[in-house]
Amino acid sequence: MTTAPIKPLKGWRVLVPRGGPWGDDVAAELRERGATPVIAPMINFAATSEPETLSIALDDLAAGAFDWLTVTSATTVDVLYSQRVKVPSTTKIAAVGETTAAALQAVGYHVDLLPEKDNSAKGMVAQLTALESEPKKFLSLRSEIAKPVLSKGLMDAGHDVRSVIAYRTVGEPVTPKVLEDVASGRTNAILVTSGSVAEQVVEQFSPLPPTTLIAAIGPRTAKDAEQAGLTVHIVSPRQTVEALLDSVVRVVESGGLDEAVRSSKQSEAITSAIRVVDERNAK
Repeated sequence: MTTAPIKPLKGWRVLVPRGGPWGDDVAAELRERGATPVIAPMINFAATSEPETLSIALDDLAAGAFDWLTVTSATTVDVLYSQRVKVPSTTKIAAVGETTAAALQAVGYHVDLLPEKDNSAKGMVAQLTALESEPKKFLSLRSEIAKPVLSKGLMDAGHDVRSVIAYRTVGEPVTPKVLEDVASGRTNAILVTSGSVAEQVVEQFSPLPPTTLIAAIGPRTAKDAEQAGLTVHIVSPRQTVEALLDSVVRVVESGGLDEAVRSSKQSEAITSAIRVVDERNAK
């Protein structure tokens, strides 16, 4: 007799805040765990205010003019992919964190460096400068609102850095159906994958039902989400989709007692959310 696969998130409706290949991959991972994913892109990128500068930089990148390309967000990957940019094998790619690395790999780009400890611009600077003792040519693609921590750190270490604004981050309104499902409590959890997503969750969904859980991808994102005004219930130890979803599973299976719970005062909300899903499954 074949044993049915365990589906720990059966009955859970989970909002995935980004679309594209990344969103599809996350949705597939959620289905494997028994959840019903709801892909509702909440952020998008708008064209840079300096399109000619970006176009020249991307042409130079394709021509092999740079030793390194630094990528600090999944949105930068969206820009590269939408422009059909070819990165030559002679140019190494550094990703700020595992989420960004996964986004790069999902659309066919290679990843040569990932900070081992600190998934931040500061962490990238430390690892890149330790790796490259001789001056190298870097292309740093960033958003309009990003601080130039990475570019400045690399330049201070003697590297040749071209810093280019690749996009502007803008909010993407969700559909009325998604708004209704969140407001009614039918959506049980929302994945928060960046500070920009957190800001949109606050702007579009506030106030959230008390039984809707916020699951943040890594401590840095959790901090950004709280600064945006969200109550964070679940935090993954690492900035990867797998770690985030596994944290949600552990919290559900433990009844809110897992270490991924943001703080003890969130356990009551988690217990209530679990009860809502259990009652739905029992019907």
